[in-house]
Amino acid sequence: MILKGIHHVSAITANAKNNYDFYTNTLGMRLVKKTVNQDDPSMYHLFYADEQGRPGTDFTFFEIVRAGNTYQGNNSISFTSLRVTSDHALKYWEKRLDEYEVVHHGITETFHRKVLPFQDHEGQRIMLVSDQSNEGVAAGLPWSESPVPQEYGITGLGPVRLTVPELAPTERILVDVLGFRSIGSYPANQQGQPDIQVYQTGEGGTGAEVHIEERDDLAKERPGRGSVHHVAFRVADTEELAKWRDKINKERLANSGLVDRYYFQSLYFREPNGILFELATDGPGFITDEDADHLGEKVALPPFLENRREEIELNLVPLQTDK
Repeated sequence: MILKGIHHVSAITANAKNNYDFYTNTLGMRLVKKTVNQDDPSMYHLFYADEQGRPGTDFTFFEIVRAGNTYQGNNSISFTSLRVTSDHALKYWEKRLDEYEVVHHGITETFHRKVLPFQDHEGQRIMLVSDQSNEGVAAGLPWSESPVPQEYGITGLGPVRLTVPELAPTERILVDVLGFRSIGSYPANQQGQPDIQVYQTGEGGTGAEVHIEERDDLAKERPGRGSVHHVAFRVADTEELAKWRDKINKERLANSGLVDRYYFQSLYFREPNGILFELATDGPGFITDEDADHLGEKVALPPFLENRREEIELNLVPLQTDK
């Protein structure tokens, strides 16, 4: 049993319309599924990804209209990365972010890769990462109808960074339970803090890394709009997911058991520092209930919510996504 990499990252927005405008018009990602939070169908759940929503390319958002500000801190997923093909692509993005007046911090280097950290309109912490020297998990393919030229488009999710008050408990779960491998470290931005540790799974590379920042000077993060809810890791299929459930049960980690999300099967648990992990299968995928040419245009509901469609749509503010 080997996790194949990052499956998706799910975050919080307070406004679905503004979120849709930013991630499709500014970042050029494709909305591949406009659906609802299956645990609370009163809120949108929006999935942005590559042309078909391949596993490892999905950056998703729950709309929580009353979400307050995020007070950044410990016990959090503190950065999400988005992959681009090359260092040259980062130069395109630096100009584009300036054009759209997006707060960014210029091109720099992290763990031997060129990166471009920035924030969305709600303070979501994101980093564009160059795949110039990547030899690991393959990237996705940007949507050909994106406002961003395909050669510069976002190709998937890169490393996520966790910020925790104590490294060892989280490291044990990643390495001893989930099978990640320690592959190095790099200096923290804050003087006097330990180096940030890097772990990889599967084929490795930008699509299969977790970075852990240990901080002894931060309070626990208070999440809100612009924070990350959870990170999911890729599992081949439902049969393998059941084996992961058995392994996690043997570790006496409280978990959700197998959950049918229709587009994939999932299992959720929290590691000792309180960060929510999900294991999710690669299939069946987002083309299960919509044609590939019309993904994300209508509100899609899994079969177990379809009989509540009228009630659900009445409670959602209409979001125009069919162009």
